[in-house]
Amino acid sequence: MRLTKLKDAFVRSAAYERRFLAKNPWDLAMVLWIPLTTVLLIWWIFSQIQITDLPIGVIDNDHGPVANTAVRYLEANPNLTVKQLYHTPAAAKAAILQRDIYAVVIIPEDFSRNISSSKPAPIILQVNAQYGTHSGIIQTSVQSVIGTLSAGVEMKRLVKQGMAPSQAAIAYSPISIQRISLFNAATDYQQFLASTVIPALLHILAMVIGATTIGRELRDKRIGRWYRFIDGSRAHLTLPPNNELQYNAADKVSNRPLSTPTNVSISVLMSALLGKYFWPLLAYSLWSVLALWLAAPQQAIATIALMVTYISLVLLMMLSFWLGAIFTLSSFSLRMGLSATGFISAPSYAFAGVTFPYVAISKNAQHWSDVLPLTHYLKLHIAQLQMQAPVMISLPIVYGLTLATLIALYLAALLSKRALAHPERWGAR
Repeated sequence: MRLTKLKDAFVRSAAYERRFLAKNPWDLAMVLWIPLTTVLLIWWIFSQIQITDLPIGVIDNDHGPVANTAVRYLEANPNLTVKQLYHTPAAAKAAILQRDIYAVVIIPEDFSRNISSSKPAPIILQVNAQYGTHSGIIQTSVQSVIGTLSAGVEMKRLVKQGMAPSQAAIAYSPISIQRISLFNAATDYQQFLASTVIPALLHILAMVIGATTIGRELRDKRIGRWYRFIDGSRAHLTLPPNNELQYNAADKVSNRPLSTPTNVSISVLMSALLGKYFWPLLAYSLWSVLALWLAAPQQAIATIALMVTYISLVLLMMLSFWLGAIFTLSSFSLRMGLSATGFISAPSYAFAGVTFPYVAISKNAQHWSDVLPLTHYLKLHIAQLQMQAPVMISLPIVYGLTLATLIALYLAALLSKRALAHPERWGAR
């Protein structure tokens, strides 16, 4: 009988929510169309997997053959494109301020003469460091181009002095570095950013759904009616097609919420909450499949790694639902719940250590990052899908997300019971 009652609570609550979603297209869009559009839009934004052809300018005050070669080398670099040759620093500065270019390379007028005299011949790079990614790529690319040009000039000088070309190459650079990129060797920004941004945005949307799904029952003073319907304690409560619970004439005339439910069962509430969030969870489980399918790189990934990552992402979505519900139920206000979810979820990606190193942030920020569930999921996501680490390394995160999800569900049920006991606080915005 106990299991039957829990099953009935789940089924009734799911039916209750299905009727509501069918009659409210905006809430249905939050479950279906908005997350789907978000996933596809982010993947489309990063469809160019590598950053190429960043526009730069050149001020050539020398016009010598080596300077012309430097300009050709800059243009040949796949990461750069010389958009225009400028004649004055003022024109180049105006172009940078208008974001027509992100850097300007200045070749001094005595550039060729200094090279011929074996004197230092620096080339000046002025880069807009406000854009960290652009700046880093431009600096690395220009340094590579100028290094190649400098090596060629020096080797030519040594050959003219009678040294063999092979010896000249060794003499110019006796120590070299052999760089081996272990992960994401192609600098794929879809793999680096898009695959981690998508779970972060789904996390935000899931927390919003968690807050609104139970919050609207409080706002509309219907949480008591919802519980009576799923508990089956009032036989006259039904769910007609217009999604409004029918109740007796005395309650309707008095224009007040039904009396406070008594003997509220935590287990029934937990089952009812699972039913109430069943449709969002089903939808976000599908979006999680889509997100991981897009995030999986070209090389083969072990099935167990994909399964662990998928289970962890679904757990993150469930935990997000319960956290949104907890924030709303604890404040008895949908508005406060949404504010709390925004405060927690919106900046969580910045603390996750993906775009800015975790070890570089302050200790207080690290403590805050450790509390956020998204941080731990993204660690697992990167380890399994991008680094192909052993699954055993990520199992503690799976266990942690599972435990946090169960605790959050229990807390949401406790807070729902508290909300049912205080009908005077229903209706807060």
